[in-house]
Amino acid sequence: MGLDRAASIDDLRRRARRRIPRFAFDLVDGGAESERNLRRNIEAFEEVELTPRYMVDVSELDTKATLFGQTYDMPFGMAPIGMLNAFWPGADLTLARLCKQYNVPYVAGSAASTTLESLAEAADGNGWFQLYVSSDADVTESLIQRAEAAGYTTLIVTADVPAAGKRDRDIRNQLAVPFRITPEVIAGLMANPRWSLETLIHGKPNIANYADLLQNATSYADVQKTLITPSFTWDDLKRLRARWKGKLLVKGILHPEDAAKCVDIGCDGIIVSNHGGRQVAFGPPTVEALPAIAEEVAGRVVIILDSGVRRGADILRAKALGADFAFAGRALAYGVGAGGQAGVGRAFEILQLELIRALGQLGVPSFASVGASELSHPG
Repeated sequence: MGLDRAASIDDLRRRARRRIPRFAFDLVDGGAESERNLRRNIEAFEEVELTPRYMVDVSELDTKATLFGQTYDMPFGMAPIGMLNAFWPGADLTLARLCKQYNVPYVAGSAASTTLESLAEAADGNGWFQLYVSSDADVTESLIQRAEAAGYTTLIVTADVPAAGKRDRDIRNQLAVPFRITPEVIAGLMANPRWSLETLIHGKPNIANYADLLQNATSYADVQKTLITPSFTWDDLKRLRARWKGKLLVKGILHPEDAAKCVDIGCDGIIVSNHGGRQVAFGPPTVEALPAIAEEVAGRVVIILDSGVRRGADILRAKALGADFAFAGRALAYGVGAGGQAGVGRAFEILQLELIRALGQLGVPSFASVGASELSHPG
């Protein structure tokens, strides 16, 4: 199936799966343990019903959204995904450039396979930086200094990885850093010659921002020891808030009391997220956690939702439940896996078209006007 016949993000996912070796595809596509949270993130969106209103002039529709003084053409951006160049070679830069072209935020991750400096240049003013707080304070400070020097003004602190997630697919695939050459890997390379050739051209993927620190890593456990710390506390967040002079958001919030603490500390926003179902195997889908959080802190900080966005209508559902904005990760990643730059463009087109049609069908002329009154069963 060609890209022009891809009608949905799921179509792009299926095309990407055919083009990418299993071990690399599963790295992004998989979730924690039985992947219950991954599935529930998507299913819970589908359970949120909106009631259309008719005889409303929807001849002109406005999808713009403003965050921290910057107006974006669509109310969603690209969530951070680690080691994405292993999914499709050159994916990080492709996505950063396309986010700039479509004028939406691009979040460069600490665990990206391209340096934060290169991604800031590619996103050209639309880049945010996502920070994993390392167990080594000097590593964390170095990343913050680099982010400042690269021109990032928005910092996202990821809070939901006090312990590494258990991803059964990666265990079955014997995923290692760097990739081990096994019979299964060789078979995957031979079955996906385009991916193999592109990887040869772009070079072996790694976690670029930690390249020197991780040169002796042999497993994801080694990587996690550098990326995260189980001792990260609210006091540490207070120090980060005082240290970072730009906008600061906390990613991974699922409880309203935690959201309230972020407000008290002086954070500018929160991201309601369960890491796309990749870390915790239990717990609520983000769209179910959102209403109570919005009731607790709405109007005091920016609320962004990620995890499970697959349709344009999902973004409207999140807005109706109290979010100001949304992030998509896998949805756009499937695009780059399905067809490189053209595939990402198709992913944007699909989500944009679905969003515009959903606004028109809902009878609400602008994204900014969507609210709880659109819910069929308001809480």
